[in-house]
Amino acid sequence: MNEMKLPTVAYFCMEYGLHSDFKIYAGGLGILAGDYLKGAKDIGAPVVGIGIKWKQGYTDQRIDEDGKPYDSYHNYDYDFLEDTGIKVGVKIRDVDVICKVWKTEKFGNNPLYLLDTDIPENADTWITGQLYGWFGEERIAQEIVLGIGGVRALRALQIPVEVYHFNEGHAALAATELIREKMSAGSTFEEAWNATREEVVFTTHTPIREGNEAHPLERLEYMSAYNGLTRGQMEQIGGNPFNMTVAGLRLSRISNGVARLHAETANRMWQDVTGRSPIIGITNAVHPPTWVDERITRAYEEGGDLWGAHMEVKGELLDFIRERTGIALNPDRLLIGFSRRAASYKRSDLLFSKPEVIAPYLEAGTVQIVFSGKAHPQDDNGKRIISHLVAMMRKYPESVVFLENYDMTIGARLTRGSDVWLNNPRRPLEASGTSGMKAAMNGVLNCSILDGWWPEACLHGENGWQIGGGFETSDFAAQDRHDSEALYETLLGSVFPTYYENRPQWARMMERSIETTREAFATKRMLDDYYRLMYIKKSE
Repeated sequence: MNEMKLPTVAYFCMEYGLHSDFKIYAGGLGILAGDYLKGAKDIGAPVVGIGIKWKQGYTDQRIDEDGKPYDSYHNYDYDFLEDTGIKVGVKIRDVDVICKVWKTEKFGNNPLYLLDTDIPENADTWITGQLYGWFGEERIAQEIVLGIGGVRALRALQIPVEVYHFNEGHAALAATELIREKMSAGSTFEEAWNATREEVVFTTHTPIREGNEAHPLERLEYMSAYNGLTRGQMEQIGGNPFNMTVAGLRLSRISNGVARLHAETANRMWQDVTGRSPIIGITNAVHPPTWVDERITRAYEEGGDLWGAHMEVKGELLDFIRERTGIALNPDRLLIGFSRRAASYKRSDLLFSKPEVIAPYLEAGTVQIVFSGKAHPQDDNGKRIISHLVAMMRKYPESVVFLENYDMTIGARLTRGSDVWLNNPRRPLEASGTSGMKAAMNGVLNCSILDGWWPEACLHGENGWQIGGGFETSDFAAQDRHDSEALYETLLGSVFPTYYENRPQWARMMERSIETTREAFATKRMLDDYYRLMYIKKSE
């Protein structure tokens, strides 16, 4: 890309997954944002990131002796962050709060600016304490820092921005600051809103309406989130309760879902929102240098022994599992990986839904399964799912493993060293699912429901397998029954026989998996799409 011809983009996100030891991420949203900044660096795109320096990051989640997850928090210091010397102020509960601005480019990423309230000037230093911690008031305070503080930081840093990209609704309050600036310069509210809309693009992620964050207008007013706007103006933007996604859709000139199927879902879900921007599909992507093992890439590109390279990487995963758990898995037996947020719709334990079907294979060691994941600290259902996985590990200690405190390190190990990557969400609730992309680029064969990114990539029996035919119903029990039957049918009828009886076919499928995903789902393609379809305005 020619940098001189491209608009400068400020990318706002609540979390960034740049490195396992930099605890300012929770899960897929942050990993996407981190990969986005690394990909931008690779191609020389004029992008800066705006985020928050989280004192305790997200939860550390361990398993107690009863097999139940519990949360713990630690204060983290980072000596690699650069002090920009910039401080900006915001109002929270009608009190002046000062935000210090840090910067990092340490991880092969474009500049990331992080706002921090943990400084002596503030009476409340804990606003930027925990990512996704606490409750509604604290969340609004954090979003004031990210959005309003983020725009003010850009002004203080003298970074000229042409496009403001809000990754999720958390950043929507940034647009109220853009509107306030224009109104201060003499524009009416409508003029300021229309002009701001031309500067903003928005990415929506959550395909469940109830999962999209909303707050009563009274709470926003109490938290000083109106930022100079009136109650009526705020209600015009986000409704009452004020929905952050609705606001993002109304404050932007164009929006995107994170896969083609997700764009269809999002357009259907928000069809009743007046004055919203069109939602197109730009499928998420991953940063290959971060996630793909060099030995796999070398074997693929040089026509080498791909299976041999895979077995070397698989062996290292088994060593890692043994170090973490004391469990010694068999390198010659099929290894299924499954790591992601422990949310109910992802159905981490669907494989165990009919013990009479799967138990003989677990007892014989025909299949080995490694799970990892975290539940949100307030998600009791998610924690019950984790407890069930741990119970299965204790019941089948030679075939089932749960790796606690899921992070980027575990994610990288599993997406490199597993034989199969399992994904069985309730369609269409998986917006994208980037872990499957990482696995596919490493020659790990996806076995997945046709949801998120997989309908765009799946060549059944050629580069992986589909589970079922895209069945959807609002009856969760019926969908779970249908999909568990389809899962067993695919595993027992296709995956197991290919692995144990047709190794040459398996190796060909690994090669095809890499071939069909390594460019189509890499950050360069995603950034090209963003510039072509969203950042660069179509000529009048």
